[in-house]
Amino acid sequence: MGFMDDAQIWAMIGAFTTLMLGTLTVVTTTFVRVLRSELGGMRTELNTQIGGMRNELNAQIGGVRNELDAQIGGMRNELNAQIGGLRGEMNGRFDAVNTRIDALDRDVQALVKRTFGLDRE
Repeated sequence: MGFMDDAQIWAMIGAFTTLMLGTLTVVTTTFVRVLRSELGGMRTELNTQIGGMRNELNAQIGGVRNELDAQIGGMRNELNAQIGGLRGEMNGRFDAVNTRIDALDRDVQALVKRTFGLDRE
């Protein structure tokens, strides 16, 4: 005279097992959905952060590139001016040496004419 017979006990075990498996399925499905949602949010946030860092890095590199280009351009102009000045100074000195050589040549010819009485032209 038990409370329930064997069929009822097995029916209760089956119902309880079904209820537990259903609950486990719902909890697992919900957990997976929440996890996917969070991972998707993190992926979006990381992509946004990485994109921002990429843009900032590109801006910094562009600034450095522009600054280096300006510095190199300034150095090039300064070097060209220095070379131009040196060229002008050297040409002036070469002209002075040529003038002295021409005068020396004229003096040597005059000495030869005077000393030897010859006209060597």
